[in-house]
Amino acid sequence: MSEPSGPTVTVGGHDETDQSPAELLRCRQVAQATLEAEDIGYGHLDLIFTDPEAMAELNRTHLGAEGPTDVLAFPLDGPDLVAGVIGPGPAAESGVGDSPQPHLGDVVICPEVARRQAAEHTGTYDAEMTLLVVHGILHVLGHDHAEPIETALMQGRERVHLARHGYRHPVEG
Repeated sequence: MSEPSGPTVTVGGHDETDQSPAELLRCRQVAQATLEAEDIGYGHLDLIFTDPEAMAELNRTHLGAEGPTDVLAFPLDGPDLVAGVIGPGPAAESGVGDSPQPHLGDVVICPEVARRQAAEHTGTYDAEMTLLVVHGILHVLGHDHAEPIETALMQGRERVHLARHGYRHPVEG
């Protein structure tokens, strides 16, 4: 039997700010590692950096909140799709490598907001950006923090992923 050559999880990136390409690449790598560690075997996610004005507009339009926020997640196909992409995927099982990848969603980050809050939140800009990538992906995968039990579960997953990248979670518990 040959090695499966089916689809994999991929992360695209788009920078609408003046961030360095290296920062977007680093965050895409964090996203890729996070998706793989969450056992997402195939699918596509887009990571987008935007400026405070655009983020404020997204925040107002989608959450009814004022001002820019640090991260917003837009799951595209819902929890049923995510449940279907855990593991290697149907093409890997059949040996067919050209099945279309489902678009898991988009994670939009405002690096300027991250930079402003980093010192008081995670300690460094790199740690803050890593947390925001992980946090956004967990939302795309169906995690939430509306209730205390959901918050605890989500923060537990964040701790695991941050530790893999050498960072501590800002909320110790």
